[in-house]
Amino acid sequence: MSKVKGLISENLKQEIAKELGVYDQVKKDGSWKNVSSKKCGQMVSKAIEIANRAVEHE
Repeated sequence: MSKVKGLISENLKQEIAKELGVYDQVKKDGSWKNVSSKKCGQMVSKAIEIANRAVEHE
């Protein structure tokens, strides 16, 4: 199974991470690998919410 990259911009990922309070850890580690699966799931949910709002306003 291959990993899919580039579905969400790095800027949006960082903004969501800041909102959820995990960006400082990512910045400190220099990697997303220590972000918990729960937080990653919350980030995905937030990205979907943002995408849905964008579609509704088109």
